[in-house]
Amino acid sequence: MNCPYGHFSMRDMMKRKKRKIYIFDTTLRDGEQCPGASLTADEKLQVARQLERLGVDIIEAGFPAASPGEIEAIQAISKEVTKPVICALARMVSQDIDAAREALKYAKKKRLHVFLATSKIHREFKLKKRKSEILKLAQQQIKYAGQWFKDIQFSPEDASRTEREFLADAVWAAIDSGATTINIPDTVGYALPKEFGELIAWLIKKIPGLGKKISLAVHCHNDLGLAVANSLQAVMFGANQVECTMNGIGERAGNASMEEIVMAIDTRRDLMNVYTDIKVNQIIKSSRLVSHLTGLAVQPNKAIVGRNAFAHESGIHQDGVLKKRQTYEIIDPKRIGLSGSEMVMGKHSGRHAFRERLVKLGIVLNSEDLNRAFERFKRLCDQKKYVFDQDIEAIVEEEVSKIPETWKLEYTKISSETGVVPSATVRLSCRGEIKEASSEGDGPVDACYKAIEKATGIEATLVNYSIQSVTSGKDALGEVNIKMLVNGKEIGGRATSTDVIEASVKAYLFVLNKVQMHQGGKSGLPI
Repeated sequence: MNCPYGHFSMRDMMKRKKRKIYIFDTTLRDGEQCPGASLTADEKLQVARQLERLGVDIIEAGFPAASPGEIEAIQAISKEVTKPVICALARMVSQDIDAAREALKYAKKKRLHVFLATSKIHREFKLKKRKSEILKLAQQQIKYAGQWFKDIQFSPEDASRTEREFLADAVWAAIDSGATTINIPDTVGYALPKEFGELIAWLIKKIPGLGKKISLAVHCHNDLGLAVANSLQAVMFGANQVECTMNGIGERAGNASMEEIVMAIDTRRDLMNVYTDIKVNQIIKSSRLVSHLTGLAVQPNKAIVGRNAFAHESGIHQDGVLKKRQTYEIIDPKRIGLSGSEMVMGKHSGRHAFRERLVKLGIVLNSEDLNRAFERFKRLCDQKKYVFDQDIEAIVEEEVSKIPETWKLEYTKISSETGVVPSATVRLSCRGEIKEASSEGDGPVDACYKAIEKATGIEATLVNYSIQSVTSGKDALGEVNIKMLVNGKEIGGRATSTDVIEASVKAYLFVLNKVQMHQGGKSGLPI
C-alpha cells in the first residue's frame, strides 16, 4: 500500500527505526464525561495511580474550569503521580488557562491542552466567528499560556471536518505561537480510516516538522466504531501520540480504546514498526478498576478486556486451543494479566475439552464412564446456558456411581396452586413395563413420593430430605439428598437436576434401585 501523497511507502516505514508511540490517556477527562461515569477526587486518584503503573506517558487528569473540586483532584494527582506528564484541558479563554495553572502547580511534569473548534459547522453555529478570528484567538491564548507552560498541546476541534487549507493555517498559527504538540481530533467519529490516514499524511507533507520536532497526536471518537482503526491508520502514516481511554469510555459512543491500540501495536509489530511503553500485564487490572469505579460494565465481546475475549465454547475451537493455543488466540491472555484462556463448558463443547476439564478437576475416568458422563453433560447443556465445574463434578459423581436403573422415571406432572392441595402424577418404567399413579400431598415433593409408592407398591418412609444449589444462577443445578427407611433399613439416595422436583423424584428412585440391586436384580415387585 502506498501513501496517497507519495512521500513514503509502507516499505519505507518498515525500514525506519522503530518509533515510540506516546500514550495519552484521557480516561479521567474525556472518559469521565461519559454520562454516569463521574468520579470522586479519591476515585480519580486511584485510577491515576493505576495508569502510572500501566506506564502511560501522559495523563489528562481533568478539566479544571469545571469546578473547584476538579482543581483539587488534579492537584492531588499531581502531588502523588510523578512519572507521567500530568495534563489539564482548557478552552481558549484566559480564565480556563489560569484554572489549569492552579490545578497543575504541584505537577513535576505538566502540560496544558487547549482546544478551539475549526470546522465550518462549528465556526458558524457554535462560535459564530470568522476564520481570521479563530486564528487570532488561538495565537493570543497560546502566547498567554506560554508565560507559564513550556509544554502546550493544541487541538483544532472537529479537525476531520475542517477545510484542509484552513486546518493547516490553524496548525501553523499554533506552532508559531508556542504549541509543542498538535493533536488532530476526529471529534464526532466521522472519518473513515483511509480518509483519516490521508489527512495525517497531507499535514505531515504540508508541515514537515509534525511528528518530529512537533509531536503529532490524534484523538478519535467511536461514533462509527472506527476510533481504533483511525488511530492506528494515523500511527502508520506518522502520528507519534495517541489519545485514548481505558475500555474506550467517553462521550457518546466513546473514545479509542487504549487496550485495543496497545495490543494491536504489540501483536502486529511485524508490520507497524512502532512500540509503546505500556506494561501490558497491567491491562486487565486497569480495565477492571475503571469499570468498577465508573460503574460502566465492559461488554462481554469487547476486544482484549471483555469476558469472552479469551473464552472458547465451540468444540472445534476448544480442541484447537488445547492442541496449540495460537490456532485461535493471537494474544497470550497471561500477557495482559489473565490466568489463561477460559474453556466455557456448554452445548458446543467437545469431548476433548470435557476430558481436559475433568483432568484439571482431578477426575480420571475410564472410557465407559467418560462416555456416560459426557452424554449426561450434553443433556445438562440443553437445560442451562453455562455448565460450571461444580456441575461437572456432580454429574460425574452421579453417573460413575450409578446403579442399574430397575425403576426409571418417564415423566412427572405436578398440579400446585395457591389454596389447592398439590397433586402429582408419576409415570415409571420397570423392565419395559409402565407403572403410573397419582396422589395428593402436603407439597409437590410429598405428592410425588406418595405417587411413587402407589406405582411401585414399595413402602418407604422419608427420614431426611435436603436440597442445595450446586452452582449459582437461576438455572443452577440442584442436588437433592434423602434418606429413606425401607424394610427397616435406612438407605441414602441423591440426584441432581436443574428441576428440583425431578431431582427429588430421581433421588427416591436411586434408593429403590439400590435396594433392588442388593436384592439380586429381581423383578420390580414389592420387596
